[in-house]
Amino acid sequence: MRIAILEDDTLQSEMLALWLRDASHDVYCFADARDFMRIAARESFDFFLLDSILPQLSGQEVLEWLRKERNNDTPVVFVTARDAEEDVVAALSGGADDYIVKPVRRWELLARVDAVLRRGRSQGNEQVVEVGPYRFDVTHKQAQLDGAGLELTDKEFDLAVFLFRNLGRLVSRGHMLEAVWGRSPTVATRTVDTHISRVRTKLELRPERGYRLVPAYNFGYRLERVGAEAGEAA
Repeated sequence: MRIAILEDDTLQSEMLALWLRDASHDVYCFADARDFMRIAARESFDFFLLDSILPQLSGQEVLEWLRKERNNDTPVVFVTARDAEEDVVAALSGGADDYIVKPVRRWELLARVDAVLRRGRSQGNEQVVEVGPYRFDVTHKQAQLDGAGLELTDKEFDLAVFLFRNLGRLVSRGHMLEAVWGRSPTVATRTVDTHISRVRTKLELRPERGYRLVPAYNFGYRLERVGAEAGEAA
């Protein structure tokens, strides 16, 4: 998972990042709320860990920005020294998914992160992804549309699976690059656009098929259900 931490205590941030990276997550750390918001406005993440006590804006204000201004439903867990009941209630009522009081315990943190992710979108461990007329066998890297095999390169297959695992969610180019190509500075973001075009064509992602790939200017893409497929899912 791609996780962003907003924590102004460097030692605390480094400790949380170490635990999460050891659990195979990709972690980005921010000490400044404005920097966090600037990046979160143009990049997508799978999970946010927020401190509530910050120099500029409070964690509660950042949460409000995510939920109301950005309409961002990415899971949020507060990690904070504040343990008063009113603080917990305010965070959860404002859209937080969980609340952890410092000092943080490693295995509790990882368990709570996993629990929140299980309640939300898929963690991506399933070996067969089936959505509508599409079927992806992750183990053997085989893709089908209406039962017929599709010829995809490895990267096209990985990108298609990533999109269907995030169906309905706006994901950034950087997020797609990291998920499919890894953290490689030699890969340009236009590589995503090229592969998106190929995947759209090969998978026939068009409204008459019930799905479409919608670009978001200077951000990324969203795979959406449309027409009858969307109605069935509602």
